[in-house]
Formats: sequence, structure tokens, C-alpha cells
Amino acid sequence: MQKRQTVEIFQTRLSELIGRNGYTQARFAAKAGLDRSTLSQLLSDKNMRLPRAETISRIAARHSVSIDWLLGLSQQDQITADIVSQPVVQPNADDPYNEELKRWHEDARGAKVRYVPSSLPDQVKTEAIIRFENVKLTMAAAGAMSESTHARIDHARRAGSEVEVCSSRQSLEMFARGEGIWRSLAARERRRQLEHMAAVVEELYPAYRWFLFDARERFASPYTVFGNKRAALYLGSMYFVFTSTEHIRELTAHFESLIRHAVVQPNETAEFIRRQLRGTE
Repeated sequence: MQKRQTVEIFQTRLSELIGRNGYTQARFAAKAGLDRSTLSQLLSDKNMRLPRAETISRIAARHSVSIDWLLGLSQQDQITADIVSQPVVQPNADDPYNEELKRWHEDARGAKVRYVPSSLPDQVKTEAIIRFENVKLTMAAAGAMSESTHARIDHARRAGSEVEVCSSRQSLEMFARGEGIWRSLAARERRRQLEHMAAVVEELYPAYRWFLFDARERFASPYTVFGNKRAALYLGSMYFVFTSTEHIRELTAHFESLIRHAVVQPNETAEFIRRQLRGTE
């Protein structure tokens, strides 16, 4: 296929994609992460070149079509593996002997780790909470889980490492009141956990920053972004691990949105936790 023909097919299918979605060019460009002027240039009759591969990949990924279809190499426009690297399923996410999570943290040493926990942040849990959450584990396995969890605090203490955490203020309030899964946890253990969290958060700030958002305004599934190398979405017994730039960029943008809408800032989190101690009395 001649280069000019490929450019013409790309322009035709790009126009079709814009029309199919009912978008204005401005809205389409914004969703694809392009300037409107860039999109206009791509569609221009005077344009003789294809955009960069990164631009084509972004258009395909954000508008759910395949790169091959955009370039006229396929008549199928469904998403395929050519858009971005597909996630790898990492099983045994709850296995205390699984070394993958430790390795991911080590790989991200010196970079920023962004973390949305499934309950309380792992780095600030007491051993009693770890055992409570992993009630089906043997004593040896629970000990291994505790050792692995505490190793992440060592990572947070290392020079050059930064950890940002985002979770809802309601999750802390429910823990303090002993609601939900915490209903059968003794009040004394909840008090110890809150006191421990407040002390650790205060000690590690600003290398460890915990933001709290309002769950009525924002929602986030558990995931971690390990610098610019990988991101992992936690699904209970497995991780979906992403290593593509596009996926990492999108999850990073989502995390930054949570930060922008935080109602409790990291320098206020320790005091917020201490106020929740009243809920354990």
C-alpha cells in the first residue's frame, strides 16, 4: 500500500470515528489527548504524513478501535492487542510468600509509588489487623504476610522513595466505629491501630503522604502505580499488571484527580486519625 493511500485511509477512518461517536472535533481531540489544531492538521487534505505511532496508539486506545483498522490493514475495528500491551494476570495476589509485590516496590525505588488500598494501607497496619484480615491463613503464613507488609514501610523510609496513598475518609470512620468487616474486631485493637497509624503517618511525612477523599464524590478500586514502570489493579486473589505507557498514564491521571479532590490533606491526616479515636470509646 502506497504511503499516500495509507494517509488517505487513516483520514477517512478518523473522520468516520469522529462522526460515529457524534463528537465535535474539539471534544474528540480532548478525549484523545490532542490539541484541536493537531487534529485539524491530521484531517487536512494538504497533510501527506501519518502522525507519530504514539498518537495513533492514543487515538485507538481512547476511542476503542484497533490500530490496524485506522491504518486500513484490517476491516475489523474492535480493540485488539495491537493498541497497547495487554495486562498480565498475576495470580496468588494474597499469597504471603509471593515475592512479586516486593520486587515491584524494589523496581520503583527512587520513584513515586501511588497507592489506593483495598482497606487500610498495608504500610501502616499492625500485626493484629493483618491477622484479622487474613483469618484463613496459618500462623506461619500470617507471620510471613506481616513481615512482607512491614517491609513496605522500610521502602517508604528509604531516601529518594515517595509513597502517596489515597483512600476515602469514610473507610477510616467505619474502621473506628467497628462497622462492616471490622464489626467483630475488639475496640482495643482498633484503638491500637489508629494510634499506630497516626504515629507512623506523622513520622514518615512528607515522604509518605496519605490523602483522604469523600467517597460520596469519588470512587477508586484498589490499585498501585509503581513509578513509570508498571501499575497493578488488585482484584482480591489476583493482580492485573499493566506495563504500557498508556495504561500507566491513565491510572496516574486518575490518582492525581483523587488528590485534587482530597478533603483531608497529608499534613492533616494524623490529626484526623486521632479524632477517630473517639469512635472506639
